[in-house]
Amino acid sequence: MSWSSDVDTKIVRDTILKYGITTDSKILEIGCGEGRDARVLLEKQYDLLATDISQEAITYCQTHLPKYHDHFQVLDVLSDTLSKQYDMIYGVAVIHMLVLDEDRARFYQFIHDHLEENGIALICTMGDGIVEMQSDISQAFTLQEREHESGKVLVAGTSCRMVSFDTMERELTKSHLEIIEKGITQALPDFNSLMYVVVRRN
Repeated sequence: MSWSSDVDTKIVRDTILKYGITTDSKILEIGCGEGRDARVLLEKQYDLLATDISQEAITYCQTHLPKYHDHFQVLDVLSDTLSKQYDMIYGVAVIHMLVLDEDRARFYQFIHDHLEENGIALICTMGDGIVEMQSDISQAFTLQEREHESGKVLVAGTSCRMVSFDTMERELTKSHLEIIEKGITQALPDFNSLMYVVVRRN
């Protein structure tokens, strides 16, 4: 059963074009899920490593995109490191699942440590840039009823934290990342409103 659409995220493509990321550039995706963005980039011959904390997600991608099997890897950015640095790192709808300050700081630190000196990172998160809220992490992974195109199903709950642009900028500054672009975008049909920032090391 697929939970996300197969439509890639426009802001990822736009950022690649705007900042001159080429097929010779090294790109890292954090939280590739079912591979909707990875598929498009790999088919265009970008040098992409697509990662996810979920072995199930990586197996799904490797099974459905066997030609690119070696471009998918399990990675926990809160505890793992990679031996390479990247010209571009991107994560779509990942950071909002991290509620605790220390986890969010580790996420940003991973990005800082794995960017090339002149590299950029695109971070997209649920939110409108103003409203702040967070879920009760003790309820994460409890079964909840959700609507799916196939009908109502029980799925494990997730954690969620939405922050304002002001809060996000403070978090990024603490991790020595500088915002060079920010705004609100969409990733339809999955997200009507996504905050995004493009950052670099400072």
